[in-house]
Amino acid sequence: MKILVTVKEVATVEDEFEIEGTEIADQYLGADLNEWDDYAIEEAVQLQEAGVADEVVTVTIGPEDCEQTIRQALAKGADRAVRVWDDALEGVDLLDVNAKTQILSAVVEEEDPDLVLTGVQAGDDSFAATGVSVAEEIGAQWGAVVNHLEHEFDDGVASVRRELEGGVEELTDIELPAVLTIQTGINEPRYASLRGIRQAQRKELDVQGLADLGVDEGEIEGDLTLTDMYEPESESDATIWEGSPEETAAELGEMLRNKGVAP
Repeated sequence: MKILVTVKEVATVEDEFEIEGTEIADQYLGADLNEWDDYAIEEAVQLQEAGVADEVVTVTIGPEDCEQTIRQALAKGADRAVRVWDDALEGVDLLDVNAKTQILSAVVEEEDPDLVLTGVQAGDDSFAATGVSVAEEIGAQWGAVVNHLEHEFDDGVASVRRELEGGVEELTDIELPAVLTIQTGINEPRYASLRGIRQAQRKELDVQGLADLGVDEGEIEGDLTLTDMYEPESESDATIWEGSPEETAAELGEMLRNKGVAP
């Protein structure tokens, strides 16, 4: 079985920052592997360690700058990686779900995996729709917000547990090929070992453009435009008391009486 895991580098922001136009100033930004994707990688590697999967491949959409972040997945056990980038993507303000779907679906068609794992969402745009959209595009079965996956596949069927609304969970069987979006907490992602980090630098990282995948530039032109970015004003102020429990309890009681909440 081959597993394809979609991964993304996302921006990390310092507690104090400044906004320049529609972007956070570069000096306040860092970069890291998307949290949800980290759990998807761990799940794929565990399936390989259990003898269920023969190969784990990652795919990301991003410029050369993101390669070191993406190699984190290789350091944690993925066998090889595919990075998609193109000059046509340079000027795109916000890569929407349709654009990601067209690109990732083309990679899926080329790699022909039995199972695709994605994170439930990305920590930056939080669309939480790409995995299911890819499944619809390639005509595969899907399961969203998966928080448990059995590490035994009987007759090409994956048994999963999914989170639904209101804390309800669903147990279901999904026929392969399939796309599963992985929720945080499904496992405990490992730290990359020093040996893994060294090996990651030697593992294959294939770079492909839109033309290589047969994706037309017109297909990545989204309908979304980033028009403004601002830090919302706080609607209420927080009061913090310091002191012993008796002192802070007395101050809280007095405030509640003043507001008419307590007699």
